[in-house]
Amino acid sequence: MRWPFGPRRARAAGPDALRRTFITPEGVDLRLELGATGARIAAFALDVALILVILVVATLVIGWAAIATRSELLVILWLIGAFMLRNGWFVLFEMSGRGATPGKRAMGLRVVARDGARLTAGAVIARNALREIELFLPLSFLAAQTAQGTADAFLALFALAWSGIFLFFPLFNRDRLRAGDLVAGTWVIHAPGGKLAADIGPAPDRARRHFSDAALALYGVYELQTLEDVLRGGRPSAVATVAATIRRKANIADDGDDLGFLTDYYLALCARLESGLLVGRRRQNKFGN
Repeated sequence: MRWPFGPRRARAAGPDALRRTFITPEGVDLRLELGATGARIAAFALDVALILVILVVATLVIGWAAIATRSELLVILWLIGAFMLRNGWFVLFEMSGRGATPGKRAMGLRVVARDGARLTAGAVIARNALREIELFLPLSFLAAQTAQGTADAFLALFALAWSGIFLFFPLFNRDRLRAGDLVAGTWVIHAPGGKLAADIGPAPDRARRHFSDAALALYGVYELQTLEDVLRGGRPSAVATVAATIRRKANIADDGDDLGFLTDYYLALCARLESGLLVGRRRQNKFGN
């Protein structure tokens, strides 16, 4: 794993400043673009806003029920639910095939493993557990002390300084890593929005290829994201490498049209995974996990 801190070098100008080497299991370098700091802040703000909306609605409902029943148990359940919501929101969404919360998806961002492998549950939990220490716990403690009237200036400054250090941490390393990203071995990358299947398709004068169930069973949601990145990148060498890998694994003859082959395979895999989702099956990767 490459250490993101090192001797300062002249920063690359233009869009290449955030480009990083990202080698897939097929040996393809996707040259991914890291998410900009502003986009990440906006994504986090949007997620927090959505969480707050849910909490406000839950507070009104549970508060009314607690007053009506005079039950302290409901208050305890609210506290547990609020803790689980603010942590589960990020963990569950980032563990999905998209690797992104609603805020990240709105800003065109996605979480990936820096080593090119599949994003694991352990990595997602680690990067988000650090957020609890970085931000939520100190600010929650400060808010509780303020509500009780026991907070002083030193405590307020300490809590704000603690959170501020971690908040601005991505500005002081070239890979824009949070402390959680550093521990978990993850990147937050720019992933263009919109469904690629709606943008591409066979030309009117070209028939689509058909694939067997065995050929389509080679890949899951994670690999679908890799195919999407390769097709969006449009690099002939990457397209050729991935197409050759799929042909070899599926025992399909080479017809000389790598881009057409990969496009048709992507569309067929999209249709298969979506139909599987409709009947309650979700295949996260080629191992069936």
